[in-house]
Formats: sequence, structure tokens, C-alpha cells
Amino acid sequence: MMEKRPEPNGRVLVIAGSDSGGGAGIQADIKAVMAMGGYAMTAITAITVQDTTGVYDVHPVPLDTVSGQMKVCLKDIGADTIKTGMLGSAELVEGIAETLNEQTAGTPRIIDPVMIASSGSRLITERAVDALASLLLPGAHLITPNAPEAEVLSGKSVDGVNGQRRAAEALLNRGAKGVLVKGGHIPGRVITDVLQTEHGEWLLESERIVTTSTHGTGCTLASAIAALIAQERPIDEAVEAARDYLHGAIRHARGFGSGHGPVDHGWQITPTES
Repeated sequence: MMEKRPEPNGRVLVIAGSDSGGGAGIQADIKAVMAMGGYAMTAITAITVQDTTGVYDVHPVPLDTVSGQMKVCLKDIGADTIKTGMLGSAELVEGIAETLNEQTAGTPRIIDPVMIASSGSRLITERAVDALASLLLPGAHLITPNAPEAEVLSGKSVDGVNGQRRAAEALLNRGAKGVLVKGGHIPGRVITDVLQTEHGEWLLESERIVTTSTHGTGCTLASAIAALIAQERPIDEAVEAARDYLHGAIRHARGFGSGHGPVDHGWQITPTES
């Protein structure tokens, strides 16, 4: 009699855009999930023409193709978490929400509301923001906005910890189960991220690293969290461990490119000089 294999875990389906420069988007998502010991699948929503200096073109993937990628992965492999990134149009958000509701009821969703690239390029329409807030935010296991994104989604001013806390409370009231309002865009020597859930609040601090290698930090953090939650880590532990990983990735960045360079997603396994 064949021994029954243990139920797999750590499976993350990432729904996001591709970054040709490799620092953000699907490329960063895959690297971060693997670094955290998870298994990444992808549904690519758009192909971008970008490098560390900016986004030069965006080619949306047809909705049927996005939905098809999701369905075949979910049917064959399954998923322990869903992570979303760049979702450029309201129609895309609506289609993704419909597919998720049909295929993944009860699977934790990590929603990274990507709106603006590190270079300042706009990546999402106003209608898409409204659709995301009404269709993907309610019931999300965790939503991970930076300060500007939190302001848009909550309607609250976010210029410090008190603003972060107010925005998190507002987003919980709109139906999210957990909110991480990141503080990287708020000036100061120390970066404070505010995590709120139905069960409590955590203030997470780290020293700001002065660097231009910050491309893809939001994608990387959200995907690292998703991979850890897929492995059944509690949300507060997952966020703290993912923040530590990202901090190391920023510190060990190799300085690629002439703009906002990528972090080193593989810093934990990269050989160091003796």
C-alpha cells in the first residue's frame, strides 16, 4: 500500500504584472516567495517595458488569459495563499475578483494595492482603485498599502504613525481582516510600519537605510508575507519575518542600474567574501 503523501503547503498564486528589469512585479514576487521557502505560481496581468529608471510602456494581458492562468494553476496545483499586485484596470479587477470568488473561497488573500512605481509612473486607473476597494479589500487576509496608497484607499491623511493607525482602522472597517500601513514614504531616521488586525495592533520599527536601491520593495514584502502565511505562520510573525528579510535585501543590494535599483532577493544564499 502506497504511503499517503503529506498535504503540500507554501503554494502562492501571484496575480501581477511583469517587470522586464527584474526588480519588481512578478519577477520580485517569485524570488521572494522562493526565498521564504514557498512555491510560486503566476497569473501575469501585464507586460511592462521598464528598467530602474522608469516604466516606458505597458501591455495589458487579455482578461481571459489572466483568468485562464489562474484557473489551471488552481485546478492542478492549488494555492495556500493568493497575492495580488499590479491590476491596471477596473475590468481586470472585476474579472479577477469573480474568478477568485468561484475558485478560492476561504483561501487567504494578500492584497498589495500597487498604484505608482518607484519611478513615479502611474500603474492603475481611478476606476480600478474603486473596484479594488469594493471587490478585493473586503475579506482580504492582509492589505499592504504604503502611505500614499493608504491615503487614497482610506481617505485619511497619512503623515505619521497616528495617520497610519487611523488609515488602518478605516480599512479594517471597510472589511479587511488585516492591514499593514507601511511607513517608508514618511520622512524620518526610523521607519515604522503599523499592522492592525481584528485581534490587535503591532508597531514595527527598523532603521532607515539610505540607498537608491528600493525598486520592488513593496512587491517583495507582500510576497514574502504571502509565502509565510501559506506555510501557516501567524500574521504578526509572518510580517515581522518578511520585514527582516526585506531589510537584509535592501542592505545587500548590489547597485544595479542607474535609477531605483533592485534589492538583493537572494542575499541569504549569496556567497559572501571571506
